[in-house]
Amino acid sequence: MSEVELLMVNSSESCTMYTIQFLADDMSEFEKFISKFREDAELNPDFQAIMRFVEQILSNGALERYFRREGKMTDSVMALPVLKSKLRLYCLRLTDKILILGNGGVKTSRTYQEDDTLQGYVIDLQKFERLLRQEVRSGNVEITEKEIITDKNFEL
Repeated sequence: MSEVELLMVNSSESCTMYTIQFLADDMSEFEKFISKFREDAELNPDFQAIMRFVEQILSNGALERYFRREGKMTDSVMALPVLKSKLRLYCLRLTDKILILGNGGVKTSRTYQEDDTLQGYVIDLQKFERLLRQEVRSGNVEITEKEIITDKNFEL
């Protein structure tokens, strides 16, 4: 079990973006993704494309067309980008106005399930979403139209 906290990454009229950070880590999951690929010359075009999507989402909202459905039908796990790319950034699209950015990596297999690292990122997001929904039901977390209101950490 490890503890994670929800951190706001950025907010606009159209979308509030969050990420999760394991308390044992120095960086959030989204920061880890950025630091892994920002300087990678070979993957830079894919990385830049994902970052442009993140900016568009901030401007226009987390609209379904920006994402590729990745998890199960019962969860909100999505991936950026929808275009052909070697890179995947996994996120939770809770609504058109609330997005939780996770981590991601190079997709070398046909599905994320065939890659232990990518599957780990997806499972972390799925677990976090389940916990978040439990906390909403129990009244400890409130999700408004465009934000998640909580002051608690989550046991993943």
